[in-house]
Parts: sequence; C-alpha cells; structure tokens
Amino acid sequence: MFGESTVSKILDLVENASSKKAPTENFISKFSKYYTPAVVAIALAVAFIPPLVLPDASLREWVYRGLIFLVVSCPCALVLSIPLSFFSGIGLASKKGILIKGSNYLESLRYVDTVVFDKTGTLTKGVFKVTKVYPVGISEEKLIEYAALAEANSNHPIAKSITNFYNKKVDLDKVENYEEIAAHGIKINYFGETILAGNEKLMKSENISYTPATEVGTVVYVAVDSEFRGYIVISDEIKEDSVKAIKDLKNEGIKQVVMLTGDNEKVANNIASKLGLDKVYSNLLPDEKVEKLEEIFKGRTDKEKVVFVGDGINDAPVLARADVGIAMGGLGSDAAIEAADIVLMNDEPSKISVAIGIANKTNKIVWQNIAIALTVKAIVMVLGAGGVATMWEAIFADVGVALIAVLNAMRAMK
Repeated sequence: MFGESTVSKILDLVENASSKKAPTENFISKFSKYYTPAVVAIALAVAFIPPLVLPDASLREWVYRGLIFLVVSCPCALVLSIPLSFFSGIGLASKKGILIKGSNYLESLRYVDTVVFDKTGTLTKGVFKVTKVYPVGISEEKLIEYAALAEANSNHPIAKSITNFYNKKVDLDKVENYEEIAAHGIKINYFGETILAGNEKLMKSENISYTPATEVGTVVYVAVDSEFRGYIVISDEIKEDSVKAIKDLKNEGIKQVVMLTGDNEKVANNIASKLGLDKVYSNLLPDEKVEKLEEIFKGRTDKEKVVFVGDGINDAPVLARADVGIAMGGLGSDAAIEAADIVLMNDEPSKISVAIGIANKTNKIVWQNIAIALTVKAIVMVLGAGGVATMWEAIFADVGVALIAVLNAMRAMK
C-alpha cells in the first residue's frame, strides 16, 4: 500500500519537519511570552505615570508616546523571521536531496565535531564481487556451490554476490534446517551434509580448524561436516564521493571522522587508510556499535555533537542514539530511515558537509535578524519615550523591520 511505502513515509517526514522546533525557536517563543506583557506594562507606565508626577505634562502627548512605544515593541519581526529562517534552511536542504526532519536537527548540526560512519553502503557502494576462491581438498566449483547453497536464502549483499557468481539455480526445497547466526554466518543441512558459511567467529564457535585469509576483503569461510573446505574473498568498492566527503567535513571544521564496521580489521584499516579516517573500529556486532558510540560520547558537552551515518537495519539503534542520525535514503532500509533525523536521498556522503554548511548559514541569518530587530526596536523605543520619534518611525521599527527580517530569512533558501 502507498501509505506504508518508503515514499509515503519520506513525504510525511517533510510535511512534519516544522513540528520539531530548534532551541532558538523555543527561546523566542518563551521570550515573546514574557516580553509582550512586560512591554505593554511599560507602555502604560510611559503613557500615564509622567502626567501624574511631572508638572505641565500633557496626558495627550504622553499617551501618544506610550502608543509609539507599544507599536515599536511588537515582536512580529522575531516571531515571523526566525521560524521562517529555519524553514528556508530545511527547504534549501530538501532541494539538494537532504531531508531534515526538524529545525532542532538543523541547529544541532552547527555543533557537530565528530562524524561516525558505517562502512557498507555508506562509505562503500555495497556492491560486492567475488575476487578470489581458495578451496581446500575440493574444487573451486564445489566450494562455490557449498557457499551458494548456504547463502541462497539470504538477501545480504555478500550472499547475493556469491549466488550471482555461482550463477545456477538452487533448489531451496532441499535446503534444510536453515539457521542464520547473527554476526557469524549461516548453517544448513543439504542431503545429509552440514554446511557452514560465515566469518572467522563462526569457525571458532564451531571449533573448526581453518586457514586465515591473507587477502584484503570480506572473507566467507566454508566448512562441511566440521571440515574446513576453503574461503571466498569478496570485495566492495569505495564510493567515488566518499573521499570528497571526508575532505569536505575536515574543511567544515569537523575534528574527528570515525568508522564503525562489522567487517574484519584488515578490510576496515584498508578503507580507513584510503579515505584518511581518524579512527576505525572493526568486527563489531550491532550492539557493540552502540557501545562504541557511547565511548565516543564520554566527556562531551552540549556544544560537541556526534553524528552517525548509516544505511542498514542494524544501524537503526546507533542512528537513534546519536545526537544527529543520518540515513541513506536510496539504499537504506526503512528502519534506518525511520530512526534517522536526516535522510540523504541520493546516498552521497558529501551531502553531510552541505547540510552542515546550510545549518551554519541559517544560524547566521537567525542571529542577524535577532540583532537587527532588537537594536532598531531599542533605539526607537528610547526615542519614542523621549518624544523624538513619531508614529512613522514606530511603524518602520515594527512593520519595516519585520519585512527586512523576513526578506533576510528568505536568503537561507539561496
């Protein structure tokens, strides 16, 4: 159904983005709540106290000054322009394929100093190819067949790369006792043979003596009836955009770029060296990624935010835990998109620095509007109370400043 589709969910995220207000918006709302009754009370004081205490003071003149003060003090410029600035920032981001679920997340991007990436499908293409087959005691064809039988029921990209390489139909009805062991691999029975296909953890947990691979890549080890039968090396390509993404993040002032992956240490370090990452953690289970993120959080202040970028269903807990979670909207799972605060529709990690740039620009415009509105209003209030400013200046300080602030806010869309 359309209502349950990814497109429908993304449209809902865009439509409801304005419901999650930034701290600055909330501050202005609270400020207006107390500011408005305060200036009304001051305006009344300006209008009626001087005629009571000053000799020859004209009630008509001081009521006029009080009205000027009241007109000037209207907080329209702030109340209109600040939400509009954030809305314009979100609109500009959406034009660039960056869906931000609320202005609070846009403002949080200003304080990011650490970006943490998942590897597969985020920094890499997530398109795996078999690059080496290393059989032990059997032929290459038989090793690939065993691996394909084990992986035939899986939708994982690694599994698909093996079945595509095998390029023959697998009779799934003859595959029995299929068991997917989380973060380890797969175990099946086929015509009385017990086939294992997975990583080193699977071999160790099943007490199978194996020959570790020396090649760089994701390695699938295969064992049949507790006998090691070889391994298959599968490689994933780095996205062309990833190198630019890391460089742009550094240029935006990001202090640390980290990668968390369930892949082996050799593959992880190879990717990290090519991209110029600051830290890399490998061989991680989904819950261990959350633990590593918690370690990164230690000792941080509210002005030191952490972003996590991922795409898979296993990344959903980490996306939810990060200060700002960013998901890949093209290849990403529904769970990742739901858990994330920002969605990159074209799966380009370089868009993260673009989002940070938009956040910084929006913040400058917000504070420009606050400074312009409060400065002009304060000057005209004083001049009005002193009898220098007229109602025309008061109207400019209210309506004119509001229009200037709104036009300035619209610059966030360019």
